[in-house]
Amino acid sequence: MQPNPPWRRPAASRRRNGRYLRRGTPYGRFALALTLLVAAIFAGRDHWRLRRAQDDPFPANVTGVARPIDGDSLWVAGHEVRLQGIDAPEGRQTCRRGGVDWACGDEAYRELGRAIGGDIVTCNISRRDAYGRLLAHCSAAGRDLNAAMVRMGIAVAYGDYVREEAEARSSGRGLWAGEFEAPSKWRAQHNSRNGM
Repeated sequence: MQPNPPWRRPAASRRRNGRYLRRGTPYGRFALALTLLVAAIFAGRDHWRLRRAQDDPFPANVTGVARPIDGDSLWVAGHEVRLQGIDAPEGRQTCRRGGVDWACGDEAYRELGRAIGGDIVTCNISRRDAYGRLLAHCSAAGRDLNAAMVRMGIAVAYGDYVREEAEARSSGRGLWAGEFEAPSKWRAQHNSRNGM
C-alpha cells in the first residue's frame, strides 16, 4: 500500500503556522473575540478617564498671566481654560474672504492675544468640559474676552453672545466678511478635539 502523496498529507507545519488561527476555526474566533475584548477595555478606560476628568473638582476662579492656546482657549495660572459660550476657528482652519483663502484659525489665536494684551486675566469657572478643561467667562482689565472675540467677528456664538454675533454679522467683521465653515462642523470633519 502506497502512502498518501505529500500534497494530500496533513502537514504539521501548517498547523503550527496559523492553520487554526484562521477566521472560521474555533481558535480564530477566540483570537478575534479576545482582540475585541481588549479593544473594548481600552476604549472603556479612555471613556472613564474623560468622564472622571469632567467630574474633577475645580476652582471658582483663576487669575494670572494668560497666554492663548487658540482662539477660544488659553492658559491662566497653569490651568487650561476654554472660553464658554463661544467657538473660534481651529488653528489649521482656513476661511475665504474676497475669493482668497486666509488662515482664520491663526487670526483667531492672534486676536485673543491682542484682546488679552499684557493684562492680568480673571476667569470665573462654571464647570469642566469632557476633556477636563475649565469652562469660564474671562476678562482682562475689565474687558469681557468671550464677548470681545464674538464682537470682533473672529468667533461665533456657541450658546451665549448672540447679540454680539448679530452685531458682527451685520457689520461684516472678521469671519462675516467672507465665507467660513462653522468651527464645530470643521472639527467633526477633521477629527479635532475642542468642543464645548
